[in-house]
Amino acid sequence: MDFTKRSRIKLLKSPDEDSIDRFAPHNCMFYILPPQNDVSLKDFEDLAIERLKLLRILEQASLKYPKILSDEWKEFIINELNAEGLKYFVRLIKGNGNSEQDKHARRRDYLSHFILRFAYCRSEELRRWFITREMELFKFKFSSLSSNEIKDFIELYEMGYRPITDEQKNEVRQELQCSSTGNIDTIDFYKVNFLQVLDLVRQRKCFLKGGFAYVSSNDFSSIIGGHHQQFIEKGLLSHLKLLPEFENDERIVGIIKGLHTSYVGKDYTVNKDADVPIESLDQLSLKSYPLCMRMCHESLRKTHHLKHSGRLQYGLFLKGIGVSLEDSLRFWREEMTKNMEVDKFDKSYAYGIRYNYGKEGSRTNWTPWSCAKIISTAPGAQDVAGCPFKLWDSIELKSKLTSFGLNPMAVQDVVSYASKGHFQLACGRYFESVHETRLDEGVNHPNGYFENSQIIMGNRQTKEKNKPSSQQSNFNHRKQVQMNKQQEFKRKMDIKIKEEKDFDEELWKLSQREEELLNEWNTRQEQTKKEVAEISQMDWNDDDEDMSQINNYL
Repeated sequence: MDFTKRSRIKLLKSPDEDSIDRFAPHNCMFYILPPQNDVSLKDFEDLAIERLKLLRILEQASLKYPKILSDEWKEFIINELNAEGLKYFVRLIKGNGNSEQDKHARRRDYLSHFILRFAYCRSEELRRWFITREMELFKFKFSSLSSNEIKDFIELYEMGYRPITDEQKNEVRQELQCSSTGNIDTIDFYKVNFLQVLDLVRQRKCFLKGGFAYVSSNDFSSIIGGHHQQFIEKGLLSHLKLLPEFENDERIVGIIKGLHTSYVGKDYTVNKDADVPIESLDQLSLKSYPLCMRMCHESLRKTHHLKHSGRLQYGLFLKGIGVSLEDSLRFWREEMTKNMEVDKFDKSYAYGIRYNYGKEGSRTNWTPWSCAKIISTAPGAQDVAGCPFKLWDSIELKSKLTSFGLNPMAVQDVVSYASKGHFQLACGRYFESVHETRLDEGVNHPNGYFENSQIIMGNRQTKEKNKPSSQQSNFNHRKQVQMNKQQEFKRKMDIKIKEEKDFDEELWKLSQREEELLNEWNTRQEQTKKEVAEISQMDWNDDDEDMSQINNYL
Protein backbone atom coordinates (compact mmCIF):
# COMPACT_ATOMS: atom_id res chain seq x y z
CA MET A 1 0.00 0.00 0.00
CA ASP A 2 1.31 3.43 -0.94
CA PHE A 3 0.81 5.60 2.15
CA THR A 4 2.27 8.70 0.50
CA LYS A 5 -0.70 9.08 -1.83
CA ARG A 6 -3.96 10.56 -0.65
CA SER A 7 -6.51 7.89 0.11
CA ARG A 8 -9.40 7.94 -2.34
CA ILE A 9 -12.97 7.06 -1.54
CA LYS A 10 -15.14 5.56 -4.20
CA LEU A 11 -18.40 7.44 -4.79
CA LEU A 12 -21.33 5.10 -5.05
CA LYS A 13 -23.43 5.28 -8.18
CA SER A 14 -26.36 7.66 -8.24
CA PRO A 15 -29.39 5.85 -6.84
CA ASP A 16 -32.68 5.41 -8.56
CA GLU A 17 -35.90 6.55 -6.98
CA ASP A 18 -36.84 4.68 -3.77
CA SER A 19 -33.40 3.07 -3.55
CA ILE A 20 -31.91 4.67 -0.44
CA ASP A 21 -30.87 1.24 0.79
CA ARG A 22 -28.39 1.02 -2.06
CA PHE A 23 -26.31 3.98 -0.87
CA ALA A 24 -27.09 3.74 2.86
CA PRO A 25 -26.21 0.10 3.57
CA HIS A 26 -24.45 0.84 6.84
CA ASN A 27 -25.55 2.52 10.08
CA CYS A 28 -22.35 4.56 10.04
CA MET A 29 -22.13 6.17 6.60
CA PHE A 30 -20.92 9.05 4.48
CA TYR A 31 -23.61 11.37 3.10
CA ILE A 32 -22.20 11.70 -0.41
CA LEU A 33 -25.04 11.91 -2.92
CA PRO A 34 -28.42 13.46 -2.09
CA PRO A 35 -31.47 11.18 -2.17
CA GLN A 36 -33.87 11.39 -5.10
CA ASN A 37 -36.99 10.19 -3.33
CA ASP A 38 -40.32 11.95 -3.11
CA VAL A 39 -41.14 13.07 0.43
CA SER A 40 -44.42 14.54 1.60
CA LEU A 41 -44.38 17.99 3.14
CA LYS A 42 -45.39 16.59 6.53
CA ASP A 43 -42.62 13.97 6.46
CA PHE A 44 -40.20 16.67 5.33
CA GLU A 45 -41.02 18.79 8.39
CA ASP A 46 -41.07 15.82 10.78
CA LEU A 47 -37.65 14.63 9.62
CA ALA A 48 -36.20 18.13 9.96
CA ILE A 49 -37.53 18.52 13.51
CA GLU A 50 -36.34 15.05 14.54
CA ARG A 51 -32.78 15.66 13.40
CA LEU A 52 -32.76 19.12 14.95
CA LYS A 53 -33.71 17.51 18.27
CA LEU A 54 -30.86 15.04 17.83
CA LEU A 55 -28.28 17.73 17.11
CA ARG A 56 -29.39 19.84 20.06
CA ILE A 57 -29.14 16.83 22.36
CA LEU A 58 -25.58 16.35 21.11
CA GLU A 59 -24.87 20.02 21.82
CA GLN A 60 -26.23 19.76 25.37
CA ALA A 61 -24.17 16.62 25.98
CA SER A 62 -20.96 18.27 24.77
CA LEU A 63 -21.53 21.34 26.92
CA LYS A 64 -22.33 19.24 29.97
CA TYR A 65 -19.60 16.63 29.38
CA PRO A 66 -16.79 18.23 27.31
CA LYS A 67 -14.99 14.90 26.94
CA ILE A 68 -16.51 13.48 23.76
CA LEU A 69 -17.27 9.72 23.77
CA SER A 70 -16.94 9.47 27.54
CA ASP A 71 -19.36 7.09 29.27
CA GLU A 72 -21.27 10.01 30.81
CA TRP A 73 -21.52 11.72 27.42
CA LYS A 74 -22.89 8.60 25.74
CA GLU A 75 -25.31 7.79 28.54
CA PHE A 76 -26.76 11.30 28.52
CA ILE A 77 -27.39 11.19 24.76
CA ILE A 78 -29.02 7.75 24.81
CA ASN A 79 -31.30 8.69 27.72
CA GLU A 80 -32.38 11.92 26.06
CA LEU A 81 -33.02 10.26 22.70
CA ASN A 82 -35.20 7.62 24.35
CA ALA A 83 -37.07 10.31 26.29
CA GLU A 84 -37.73 12.25 23.06
CA GLY A 85 -39.00 9.15 21.25
CA LEU A 86 -36.03 9.07 18.84
CA LYS A 87 -35.25 5.43 19.40
CA TYR A 88 -34.26 4.79 15.81
CA PHE A 89 -31.27 7.08 16.31
CA VAL A 90 -30.36 4.98 19.35
CA ARG A 91 -30.39 1.94 17.07
CA LEU A 92 -27.91 3.67 14.75
CA ILE A 93 -25.38 4.32 17.50
CA LYS A 94 -25.34 0.76 18.83
CA GLY A 95 -23.41 -0.88 16.03
CA ASN A 96 -24.37 -1.99 12.54
CA GLY A 97 -27.44 -4.09 11.84
CA ASN A 98 -29.38 -5.34 8.85
CA SER A 99 -32.92 -5.76 10.18
CA GLU A 100 -35.92 -3.90 8.81
CA GLN A 101 -35.75 -1.58 11.80
CA ASP A 102 -32.12 -0.78 10.98
CA LYS A 103 -32.99 -0.06 7.36
CA HIS A 104 -35.85 2.19 8.41
CA ALA A 105 -33.55 4.06 10.79
CA ARG A 106 -30.93 4.51 8.06
CA ARG A 107 -33.52 5.93 5.66
CA ARG A 108 -34.68 8.55 8.15
CA ASP A 109 -31.09 9.33 9.07
CA TYR A 110 -30.05 9.86 5.45
CA LEU A 111 -33.07 11.96 4.47
CA SER A 112 -33.03 14.15 7.57
CA HIS A 113 -29.32 14.94 7.13
CA PHE A 114 -29.83 16.35 3.64
CA ILE A 115 -32.95 18.27 4.68
CA LEU A 116 -31.04 20.07 7.41
CA ARG A 117 -28.22 20.95 5.02
CA PHE A 118 -30.57 23.48 3.42
CA ALA A 119 -31.25 25.05 6.81
CA TYR A 120 -27.58 25.27 7.85
CA CYS A 121 -25.79 26.22 4.64
CA ARG A 122 -26.77 29.91 4.81
CA SER A 123 -23.91 31.31 6.90
CA GLU A 124 -20.48 30.37 8.17
CA GLU A 125 -21.74 30.29 11.76
CA LEU A 126 -24.59 27.92 10.93
CA ARG A 127 -22.31 25.67 8.85
CA ARG A 128 -19.76 25.48 11.67
CA TRP A 129 -22.44 24.52 14.22
CA PHE A 130 -23.91 21.88 11.90
CA ILE A 131 -20.53 20.33 11.07
CA THR A 132 -19.57 20.13 14.75
CA ARG A 133 -22.76 18.31 15.69
CA GLU A 134 -22.65 15.96 12.71
CA MET A 135 -19.05 15.03 13.50
CA GLU A 136 -20.04 14.21 17.08
CA LEU A 137 -22.80 11.96 15.78
CA PHE A 138 -20.46 10.25 13.33
CA LYS A 139 -17.81 9.59 16.00
CA PHE A 140 -20.46 8.18 18.33
CA LYS A 141 -21.72 5.79 15.64
CA PHE A 142 -18.22 4.82 14.54
CA SER A 143 -17.05 4.18 18.10
CA SER A 144 -19.79 1.55 18.47
CA LEU A 145 -18.51 -0.53 15.54
CA SER A 146 -16.56 -3.74 16.09
CA SER A 147 -13.26 -4.39 14.33
CA ASN A 148 -15.01 -6.47 11.66
CA GLU A 149 -17.65 -3.78 11.13
CA ILE A 150 -14.90 -1.19 10.70
CA LYS A 151 -13.32 -3.43 8.03
CA ASP A 152 -16.69 -3.71 6.28
CA PHE A 153 -17.08 0.06 6.36
CA ILE A 154 -13.62 0.63 4.87
CA GLU A 155 -14.23 -1.95 2.16
CA LEU A 156 -17.68 -0.51 1.43
CA TYR A 157 -16.21 2.87 0.48
CA GLU A 158 -12.96 1.37 -0.89
CA MET A 159 -10.79 3.63 1.23
CA GLY A 160 -7.68 1.47 0.85
CA TYR A 161 -6.80 1.07 4.54
CA ARG A 162 -5.66 -2.38 5.64
CA PRO A 163 -4.82 -3.62 9.14
CA ILE A 164 -1.21 -4.54 9.72
CA THR A 165 -0.33 -8.23 9.68
CA ASP A 166 0.45 -10.30 12.76
CA GLU A 167 4.13 -10.26 11.80
CA GLN A 168 4.16 -6.49 11.65
CA LYS A 169 2.30 -6.31 14.95
CA ASN A 170 4.85 -8.59 16.66
CA GLU A 171 7.71 -6.35 15.53
CA VAL A 172 6.33 -3.44 17.57
CA ARG A 173 4.25 -5.39 20.09
CA GLN A 174 5.77 -3.78 23.16
CA GLU A 175 5.34 -0.25 21.79
CA LEU A 176 1.74 -0.92 20.78
CA GLN A 177 0.96 -2.30 24.21
CA CYS A 178 2.29 0.89 25.82
CA SER A 179 0.36 3.21 23.50
CA SER A 180 -2.97 1.35 23.62
CA THR A 181 -5.43 0.03 26.16
CA GLY A 182 -6.75 -3.51 26.19
CA ASN A 183 -5.50 -6.69 24.63
CA ILE A 184 -3.71 -5.78 21.40
CA ASP A 185 -4.23 -9.32 20.05
CA THR A 186 -7.95 -8.57 19.70
CA ILE A 187 -7.46 -5.09 18.25
CA ASP A 188 -6.65 -4.22 14.66
CA PHE A 189 -3.97 -1.60 14.01
CA TYR A 190 -3.58 0.57 10.93
CA LYS A 191 -0.34 2.10 9.68
CA VAL A 192 -0.94 5.62 8.34
CA ASN A 193 1.01 8.81 7.74
CA PHE A 194 1.29 10.64 11.05
CA LEU A 195 0.04 13.87 9.42
CA GLN A 196 -3.43 12.28 9.16
CA VAL A 197 -3.70 11.80 12.92
CA LEU A 198 -2.14 14.88 14.45
CA ASP A 199 -4.87 14.95 17.08
CA LEU A 200 -3.93 11.43 18.22
CA VAL A 201 -0.26 12.35 18.18
CA ARG A 202 -1.01 15.34 20.37
CA GLN A 203 -2.93 13.14 22.80
CA ARG A 204 -0.24 10.41 22.61
CA LYS A 205 -2.76 7.78 21.62
CA CYS A 206 -0.67 6.16 18.91
CA PHE A 207 2.83 4.77 18.34
CA LEU A 208 5.08 6.67 15.90
CA LYS A 209 7.86 5.09 13.88
CA GLY A 210 9.54 6.30 10.69
CA GLY A 211 6.94 8.98 10.02
CA PHE A 212 4.02 6.57 10.36
CA ALA A 213 1.47 6.23 13.12
CA TYR A 214 0.11 2.88 14.29
CA VAL A 215 -3.55 3.60 15.08
CA SER A 216 -5.88 1.13 16.80
CA SER A 217 -9.35 0.50 15.42
CA ASN A 218 -10.75 2.15 18.58
CA ASP A 219 -9.20 5.47 17.52
CA PHE A 220 -9.60 5.07 13.77
CA SER A 221 -12.58 7.44 13.76
CA SER A 222 -10.02 10.25 13.82
CA ILE A 223 -8.94 9.31 10.29
CA ILE A 224 -12.36 8.40 8.88
CA GLY A 225 -13.87 11.48 10.51
CA GLY A 226 -11.54 13.73 8.53
CA HIS A 227 -12.96 12.37 5.26
CA HIS A 228 -16.49 12.66 6.60
CA GLN A 229 -15.99 16.31 7.52
CA GLN A 230 -14.69 17.13 4.06
CA PHE A 231 -17.80 15.62 2.46
CA ILE A 232 -20.10 17.64 4.72
CA GLU A 233 -18.22 20.90 4.08
CA LYS A 234 -18.39 20.44 0.32
CA GLY A 235 -22.01 19.35 0.54
CA LEU A 236 -23.04 22.47 2.44
CA LEU A 237 -21.41 24.70 -0.17
CA SER A 238 -23.21 22.80 -2.92
CA HIS A 239 -26.52 23.23 -1.10
CA LEU A 240 -25.82 26.94 -0.77
CA LYS A 241 -25.62 27.23 -4.58
CA LEU A 242 -28.93 25.37 -4.91
CA LEU A 243 -30.65 27.48 -2.26
CA PRO A 244 -32.12 30.19 -4.57
CA GLU A 245 -33.87 27.55 -6.66
CA PHE A 246 -34.94 25.66 -3.56
CA GLU A 247 -36.52 28.76 -2.01
CA ASN A 248 -38.99 29.17 -4.86
CA ASP A 249 -41.28 26.86 -2.93
CA GLU A 250 -42.74 29.04 -0.17
CA ARG A 251 -44.00 26.02 1.75
CA ILE A 252 -40.50 24.62 2.18
CA VAL A 253 -38.97 28.02 2.91
CA GLY A 254 -41.39 28.46 5.80
CA ILE A 255 -40.08 25.25 7.35
CA ILE A 256 -36.37 25.69 6.65
CA LYS A 257 -35.68 29.39 7.07
CA GLY A 258 -36.31 29.70 10.80
CA LEU A 259 -35.48 26.13 11.73
CA HIS A 260 -32.29 26.94 13.64
CA THR A 261 -34.11 29.28 16.03
CA SER A 262 -37.22 27.12 16.34
CA TYR A 263 -38.13 25.49 19.63
CA VAL A 264 -38.73 21.73 19.56
CA GLY A 265 -39.47 21.06 23.22
CA LYS A 266 -42.66 21.22 25.26
CA ASP A 267 -45.48 23.36 23.86
CA TYR A 268 -46.30 26.33 26.12
CA THR A 269 -48.88 27.90 23.79
CA VAL A 270 -51.79 27.15 26.07
CA ASN A 271 -51.45 26.52 29.80
CA LYS A 272 -54.53 24.73 31.08
CA ASP A 273 -52.91 23.54 34.30
CA ALA A 274 -52.23 26.87 35.99
CA ASP A 275 -54.02 30.10 36.81
CA VAL A 276 -51.52 32.78 37.77
CA PRO A 277 -53.05 35.96 39.27
CA ILE A 278 -51.41 39.21 38.18
CA GLU A 279 -51.13 40.29 41.82
CA SER A 280 -48.42 37.64 42.30
CA LEU A 281 -46.23 38.67 39.35
CA ASP A 282 -43.98 40.96 41.39
CA GLN A 283 -43.14 38.16 43.80
CA LEU A 284 -42.81 35.53 41.08
CA SER A 285 -40.42 37.71 39.08
CA LEU A 286 -37.85 37.65 41.89
CA LYS A 287 -37.20 33.91 41.69
CA SER A 288 -39.29 32.11 39.07
CA TYR A 289 -38.61 34.48 36.16
CA PRO A 290 -35.56 33.97 33.95
CA LEU A 291 -33.39 37.07 33.72
CA CYS A 292 -34.82 38.13 30.34
CA MET A 293 -38.39 38.20 31.67
CA ARG A 294 -37.37 39.72 34.99
CA MET A 295 -35.80 42.62 33.12
CA CYS A 296 -38.98 43.09 31.07
CA HIS A 297 -41.12 43.09 34.21
CA GLU A 298 -38.90 45.48 36.14
CA SER A 299 -38.61 47.84 33.18
CA LEU A 300 -42.38 47.85 32.77
CA ARG A 301 -42.89 48.60 36.45
CA LYS A 302 -40.28 51.37 36.33
CA THR A 303 -41.12 53.13 33.04
CA HIS A 304 -44.75 51.95 32.66
CA HIS A 305 -44.06 51.11 29.02
CA LEU A 306 -42.39 48.51 26.80
CA LYS A 307 -41.68 48.74 23.09
CA HIS A 308 -43.23 46.29 20.65
CA SER A 309 -40.62 43.52 20.91
CA GLY A 310 -40.61 43.74 24.69
CA ARG A 311 -44.41 43.62 24.87
CA LEU A 312 -44.48 40.65 22.53
CA GLN A 313 -41.75 38.75 24.39
CA TYR A 314 -43.16 39.39 27.85
CA GLY A 315 -46.84 39.21 26.88
CA LEU A 316 -46.51 35.74 25.35
CA PHE A 317 -44.52 34.61 28.38
CA LEU A 318 -47.35 35.70 30.68
CA LYS A 319 -49.84 33.80 28.57
CA GLY A 320 -47.63 30.70 28.76
CA ILE A 321 -47.33 30.72 32.56
CA GLY A 322 -51.11 30.84 32.99
CA VAL A 323 -52.23 34.50 32.98
CA SER A 324 -55.70 34.72 31.42
CA LEU A 325 -56.59 37.16 28.65
CA GLU A 326 -58.78 39.22 30.99
CA ASP A 327 -56.06 39.46 33.63
CA SER A 328 -53.45 40.25 30.99
CA LEU A 329 -55.52 43.14 29.64
CA ARG A 330 -56.04 44.44 33.17
CA PHE A 331 -52.33 44.11 34.00
CA TRP A 332 -51.11 46.00 30.95
CA ARG A 333 -53.88 48.62 31.20
CA GLU A 334 -53.18 49.38 34.88
CA GLU A 335 -49.47 49.74 34.25
CA MET A 336 -49.37 51.62 30.94
CA THR A 337 -52.19 54.03 31.70
CA LYS A 338 -49.94 55.60 34.33
CA ASN A 339 -48.30 57.39 31.37
CA MET A 340 -51.22 57.57 28.90
CA GLU A 341 -54.96 57.89 28.66
CA VAL A 342 -57.12 54.79 28.85
CA ASP A 343 -58.60 55.51 25.44
CA LYS A 344 -55.15 55.52 23.85
CA PHE A 345 -54.31 52.19 25.43
CA ASP A 346 -57.55 50.62 24.23
CA LYS A 347 -57.03 51.91 20.69
CA SER A 348 -53.29 51.27 20.30
CA TYR A 349 -52.29 48.43 22.62
CA ALA A 350 -55.27 46.26 23.64
CA TYR A 351 -55.50 44.81 20.11
CA GLY A 352 -51.95 43.41 20.34
CA ILE A 353 -52.70 41.64 23.63
CA ARG A 354 -55.86 40.03 22.23
CA TYR A 355 -53.85 39.15 19.09
CA ASN A 356 -51.34 37.17 21.21
CA TYR A 357 -54.19 35.09 22.59
CA GLY A 358 -55.59 34.36 19.11
CA LYS A 359 -58.61 36.64 19.45
CA GLU A 360 -57.72 39.09 16.67
CA GLY A 361 -56.25 39.02 13.17
CA SER A 362 -55.54 35.52 11.89
CA ARG A 363 -56.71 34.19 15.27
CA THR A 364 -53.55 32.14 15.70
CA ASN A 365 -52.81 31.12 19.26
CA TRP A 366 -49.21 32.29 19.23
CA THR A 367 -46.46 30.37 20.96
CA PRO A 368 -44.26 32.05 23.64
CA TRP A 369 -40.73 32.81 22.51
CA SER A 370 -38.09 30.16 23.07
CA CYS A 371 -34.52 30.82 24.18
CA ALA A 372 -33.28 30.41 20.60
CA LYS A 373 -35.77 33.03 19.41
CA ILE A 374 -34.89 35.46 22.20
CA ILE A 375 -31.14 35.04 21.71
CA SER A 376 -31.47 35.73 17.97
CA THR A 377 -33.52 38.88 18.60
CA ALA A 378 -31.69 42.15 18.00
CA PRO A 379 -33.57 44.77 20.05
CA GLY A 380 -33.56 48.42 19.13
CA ALA A 381 -32.62 51.36 21.28
CA GLN A 382 -34.31 51.45 24.70
CA ASP A 383 -35.89 48.07 24.02
CA VAL A 384 -35.52 45.46 26.77
CA ALA A 385 -36.27 42.48 24.52
CA GLY A 386 -33.59 39.87 23.87
CA CYS A 387 -31.25 37.85 26.07
CA PRO A 388 -29.39 39.86 28.76
CA PHE A 389 -26.60 37.26 28.87
CA LYS A 390 -25.89 38.08 25.23
CA LEU A 391 -26.59 41.81 25.21
CA TRP A 392 -24.91 42.94 28.44
CA ASP A 393 -21.18 43.23 28.86
CA SER A 394 -19.41 41.45 31.72
CA ILE A 395 -19.31 44.50 33.97
CA GLU A 396 -23.03 45.25 33.64
CA LEU A 397 -23.99 41.60 34.04
CA LYS A 398 -21.78 41.16 37.11
CA SER A 399 -23.19 44.31 38.71
CA LYS A 400 -26.80 43.26 38.12
CA LEU A 401 -26.31 39.71 39.43
CA THR A 402 -24.50 40.99 42.50
CA SER A 403 -27.38 43.37 43.22
CA PHE A 404 -29.70 40.35 43.14
CA GLY A 405 -27.73 38.78 46.00
CA LEU A 406 -26.02 35.97 44.08
CA ASN A 407 -22.86 34.68 45.72
CA PRO A 408 -19.58 35.80 44.08
CA MET A 409 -18.68 32.30 42.85
CA ALA A 410 -22.02 31.90 41.05
CA VAL A 411 -21.70 35.38 39.56
CA GLN A 412 -18.28 34.48 38.21
CA ASP A 413 -19.60 31.25 36.68
CA VAL A 414 -22.52 33.00 34.99
CA VAL A 415 -20.32 35.79 33.59
CA SER A 416 -17.79 33.21 32.37
CA TYR A 417 -20.43 31.21 30.49
CA ALA A 418 -21.94 34.36 28.98
CA SER A 419 -18.57 35.73 27.84
CA LYS A 420 -17.90 32.46 26.00
CA GLY A 421 -21.26 32.60 24.19
CA HIS A 422 -22.92 29.83 26.24
CA PHE A 423 -25.97 31.96 27.05
CA GLN A 424 -28.31 29.10 27.95
CA LEU A 425 -25.71 27.55 30.25
CA ALA A 426 -25.32 30.95 31.89
CA CYS A 427 -29.08 31.03 32.44
CA GLY A 428 -28.96 27.51 33.86
CA ARG A 429 -26.21 28.51 36.32
CA TYR A 430 -28.31 31.56 37.27
CA PHE A 431 -31.24 29.18 37.94
CA GLU A 432 -29.06 26.96 40.13
CA SER A 433 -27.81 29.88 42.19
CA VAL A 434 -31.26 31.39 42.71
CA HIS A 435 -32.85 28.06 43.67
CA GLU A 436 -29.79 26.57 45.42
CA THR A 437 -30.15 23.30 43.55
CA ARG A 438 -28.57 21.53 40.61
CA LEU A 439 -30.05 21.77 37.12
CA ASP A 440 -29.03 18.72 35.07
CA GLU A 441 -30.14 20.10 31.70
CA GLY A 442 -29.78 23.60 30.34
CA VAL A 443 -32.54 26.19 29.93
CA ASN A 444 -34.27 26.02 26.54
CA HIS A 445 -37.43 28.04 27.14
CA PRO A 446 -38.37 30.86 29.56
CA ASN A 447 -41.68 29.17 30.34
CA GLY A 448 -39.81 25.94 31.06
CA TYR A 449 -37.61 27.92 33.46
CA PHE A 450 -40.73 29.20 35.23
CA GLU A 451 -42.37 25.79 35.38
CA ASN A 452 -39.24 24.12 36.74
CA SER A 453 -38.90 26.84 39.36
CA GLN A 454 -42.47 26.37 40.51
CA ILE A 455 -42.01 22.59 40.73
CA ILE A 456 -38.89 22.96 42.87
CA MET A 457 -40.59 25.50 45.10
CA GLY A 458 -43.56 23.14 45.53
CA ASN A 459 -46.11 25.48 43.95
CA ARG A 460 -46.82 23.28 40.96
CA GLN A 461 -47.06 19.52 40.54
CA THR A 462 -45.82 17.55 37.57
CA LYS A 463 -48.68 16.09 35.62
CA GLU A 464 -48.18 12.38 34.91
CA LYS A 465 -49.98 10.57 32.14
CA ASN A 466 -49.00 7.19 30.86
CA LYS A 467 -45.35 7.94 31.41
CA PRO A 468 -43.66 10.99 32.87
CA SER A 469 -41.49 13.03 30.55
CA SER A 470 -37.73 13.10 30.92
CA GLN A 471 -37.86 16.68 32.21
CA GLN A 472 -40.53 15.82 34.78
CA SER A 473 -38.61 12.73 35.90
CA ASN A 474 -35.44 14.75 36.28
CA PHE A 475 -37.13 17.35 38.43
CA ASN A 476 -38.95 14.77 40.54
CA HIS A 477 -35.60 13.12 41.09
CA ARG A 478 -33.88 16.40 41.94
CA LYS A 479 -36.70 17.36 44.29
CA GLN A 480 -36.32 14.02 46.11
CA VAL A 481 -32.55 14.50 46.20
CA GLN A 482 -33.05 17.98 47.63
CA MET A 483 -35.37 16.60 50.34
CA ASN A 484 -32.85 13.89 51.14
CA LYS A 485 -30.13 16.51 51.43
CA GLN A 486 -32.29 18.57 53.77
CA GLN A 487 -33.02 15.52 55.92
CA GLU A 488 -29.33 14.61 55.98
CA PHE A 489 -28.44 18.18 56.90
CA LYS A 490 -31.02 18.13 59.71
CA ARG A 491 -29.65 14.83 60.97
CA LYS A 492 -26.09 16.17 61.00
CA MET A 493 -27.24 19.33 62.77
CA ASP A 494 -29.02 17.28 65.42
CA ILE A 495 -25.83 15.29 65.99
CA LYS A 496 -23.79 18.47 66.16
CA ILE A 497 -26.22 20.07 68.61
CA LYS A 498 -26.13 16.94 70.78
CA GLU A 499 -22.33 16.91 70.68
CA GLU A 500 -22.23 20.58 71.62
CA LYS A 501 -24.70 19.94 74.44
CA ASP A 502 -22.61 17.03 75.75
CA PHE A 503 -19.52 19.18 75.45
CA ASP A 504 -21.20 21.99 77.38
CA GLU A 505 -22.20 19.57 80.14
CA GLU A 506 -18.66 18.21 80.35
CA LEU A 507 -17.30 21.72 80.36
CA TRP A 508 -19.72 22.66 83.16
CA LYS A 509 -18.58 19.64 85.19
CA LEU A 510 -14.96 20.60 84.65
CA SER A 511 -15.64 24.14 85.69
CA GLN A 512 -17.39 22.88 88.84
CA ARG A 513 -14.44 20.62 89.65
CA GLU A 514 -12.06 23.49 89.02
CA GLU A 515 -14.02 25.65 91.45
CA GLU A 516 -13.94 22.91 94.11
CA LEU A 517 -10.19 22.49 93.68
CA LEU A 518 -9.71 26.24 93.92
CA ASN A 519 -11.76 26.44 97.13
CA GLU A 520 -9.83 23.51 98.54
CA TRP A 521 -6.56 25.21 97.67
CA ASN A 522 -7.62 28.49 99.26
CA THR A 523 -8.69 26.64 102.44
CA ARG A 524 -5.35 24.86 102.56
CA GLN A 525 -3.52 28.15 102.15
CA GLU A 526 -5.44 29.77 105.00
CA GLN A 527 -4.75 26.80 107.24
CA THR A 528 -1.07 26.92 106.41
CA LYS A 529 -0.87 30.62 107.23
CA LYS A 530 -2.47 30.03 110.63
CA GLU A 531 -0.04 27.23 111.46
CA VAL A 532 2.93 29.35 110.47
CA ALA A 533 1.67 32.20 112.63
CA GLU A 534 1.28 29.90 115.63
CA ILE A 535 4.78 28.51 115.20
CA SER A 536 6.29 31.96 114.94
CA GLN A 537 4.80 32.90 118.36
CA MET A 538 6.24 29.85 120.18
CA ASP A 539 9.25 30.15 122.65
CA TRP A 540 11.86 27.92 121.07
CA ASN A 541 14.73 26.31 123.03
CA ASP A 542 17.69 25.59 120.85
CA ASP A 543 18.80 22.75 123.17
CA ASP A 544 15.42 20.98 123.12
CA GLU A 545 14.28 21.51 119.50
CA ASP A 546 15.99 21.36 116.19
CA MET A 547 15.11 24.60 114.43
CA SER A 548 15.21 22.78 111.13
CA GLN A 549 11.86 21.14 112.01
CA ILE A 550 10.19 24.46 111.43
CA ASN A 551 10.63 23.83 107.75
CA ASN A 552 8.16 21.00 108.04
CA TYR A 553 5.44 23.51 108.74
CA LEU A 554 6.28 25.77 105.86
